[in-house]
Amino acid sequence: MTRLTLAALVASTAILATTGLSAENLEAIKARKALLKEMADATKEPGAMLKQEKPFDLAAVKQALAKYQENAPKIAKLFPEDSKTGGDTEALPAIWENKDDFVKRYEKLAADAKAAEAAITDEFSFMDEFPKVAGNCGGCHKKYRQEKN
Repeated sequence: MTRLTLAALVASTAILATTGLSAENLEAIKARKALLKEMADATKEPGAMLKQEKPFDLAAVKQALAKYQENAPKIAKLFPEDSKTGGDTEALPAIWENKDDFVKRYEKLAADAKAAEAAITDEFSFMDEFPKVAGNCGGCHKKYRQEKN
């Protein structure tokens, strides 16, 4: 290994050590942001239905509920100790201070989505059930996510 390569390696390691960043935590942040975006995208159409901007579409509702069930358990596992900062994360320190509550919120989201999937059969049941599921998102955002500017 040349001296220049060795010096660059040492400098890179020192930078990562002092910033607390590693490839692992940036990957966790990137992965959770991608899964959360998928859920946000899946919510757009049912959200427009709730506002009566779009006609009711049971298939789109079921697709959103399936996405919540699929992603929620994965997301809950993507907040390791070394992913508190970096990668433009909006996660608040409260996540790691209240990890059990945080994980239970994702478990509740998945369970509520599963229950709603069985309960929603038409527009009326959708209007009653879907806000209960979506409310999980807002509750978590208020407590565990930085406000957007």
